[in-house]
Amino acid sequence: MTVLVRPKALENFKVREFQMLIDGRWTNGAAGDVIERKSPGHGVVVSRYQAGTKADAERAISAARVAFDTGPWPHMTGAERSNILLKAADLIATRADELAYLDCIESGKPISQAKAELGGAVDIWRYAAALGRDLHGESYNTLGEGTLGVVLREAIGVISIITPWNFPFLIVSQKLPFALAAGCTTVVKPSELTSGSTLLLGEILMEAGVPSGVVNIIVGTGPEVGAPMTTHPHVDMVSFTGSTGVGKLTMANAAQTLKKVSLELGGKNPQIVFPDANLDDFIDAAVFGAYFNAGECCNAGSRLIVHRDIADDVVARVAALSAKVKVGDPLDPQTKVGAIITPEHLSKINDYVRNAASSGAAVSHGGELLNLGMGQFMSPTILSAVKPEMAVAREEVFGPVLSVLTFETLEDAVKIANSIDYGLSAGVWSRDFDTCLTVGRRVRAGTVWMNTFMDGASELPFGGYKQSGLGRELGRHAVEDYTETKTLNMHLGSRKVVWSTN
Repeated sequence: MTVLVRPKALENFKVREFQMLIDGRWTNGAAGDVIERKSPGHGVVVSRYQAGTKADAERAISAARVAFDTGPWPHMTGAERSNILLKAADLIATRADELAYLDCIESGKPISQAKAELGGAVDIWRYAAALGRDLHGESYNTLGEGTLGVVLREAIGVISIITPWNFPFLIVSQKLPFALAAGCTTVVKPSELTSGSTLLLGEILMEAGVPSGVVNIIVGTGPEVGAPMTTHPHVDMVSFTGSTGVGKLTMANAAQTLKKVSLELGGKNPQIVFPDANLDDFIDAAVFGAYFNAGECCNAGSRLIVHRDIADDVVARVAALSAKVKVGDPLDPQTKVGAIITPEHLSKINDYVRNAASSGAAVSHGGELLNLGMGQFMSPTILSAVKPEMAVAREEVFGPVLSVLTFETLEDAVKIANSIDYGLSAGVWSRDFDTCLTVGRRVRAGTVWMNTFMDGASELPFGGYKQSGLGRELGRHAVEDYTETKTLNMHLGSRKVVWSTN
């Protein structure tokens, strides 16, 4: 049985109205159209945004271009930019409850989770501020007495930042502060499903002292607003997080003008479990990794690759803990699994489960759509007897669905883990550190957790192999990703003649 937390009606709720931020001013869209966002947990409109057009995107890009080419931001000292980013972090912390509430009602994520994400975002902004003061180049005094070489790092220019709906504030915080710390200017497009907290961030940044045109925020669809942000010749770099399919389109668009591209894309992340693992710790991590953010997470541990000797025990214990997970009202502090983002996405998740069952997988827990009176919900689901060739074992379901596969040898486990197109993250569980390290070195993934899962820190880089993306976010090199290097080759004294007309 699934523990249900039935949503309560939003009493005395006032719909939030948002404009776009272009060149330091709040403005309506060129077409005057509006996007309405319904809460996936409550089924009522909670936000209205101005719907951006291609003309709005071009206005925002122009503002960012002027701000970079003629404005003060790229020419400030690292300390000056850092101080503004630190002030922004403090303001984010002050308004964290408001931001978390917006993310909760727009995305359907549990309020307790949203608040935790805001705490992580504040830390990222402070970390980026510190890195902005440490950005430096190189010097070469080893080229002979007549030559001195200096390598500068310069802000790359105008950055288009495109973020998804599943972690609205956290993911923009993994990109924007690092671009700003480097001295870049930006155009930000949050998902049209969850734009509220990013637009509120615009207010915060203006209050913190970010100059006009440095951060522009527009809302709209990918074809209407996202496309010009990836093709416009005045944009120097695109930083995109989303599905692998849209990431490929983004890369193709950016290739028209040879922009730098950073992509954080999909994942189908395995947790490999050996018989000597601490199963008490693992069971908790398996349930957390599969159902965190209702499984709408590129980092979700959606594949359990379990040694055959312990597979039945693992499935039974994971199912027992899954039955205790509270599903329902995102605004209830006790809820662990909230609402699914849209009815269409809920239907897609359900289709994966139905197709897997018809192909021979066993539904060991859940598998039902939940009617809680309002909103759209799905029970935490475990599919066992899954074969590596099944779609549910290879494709990103992006929902609270856990697929269980089995192995006999370490080599088998690594082969199954590496057999798909994704390589974002992985986990390995064993009391033998040699086993953990061997798997960690052989699995092709950007992050490998050993005897834990989905831990993170601002200091640790994040990104994927293969079709999980290009580049890395976070970590001490994150600011450098938004820079170009320039070589200054300086000659001292009289130059040696190498080609004379005499």
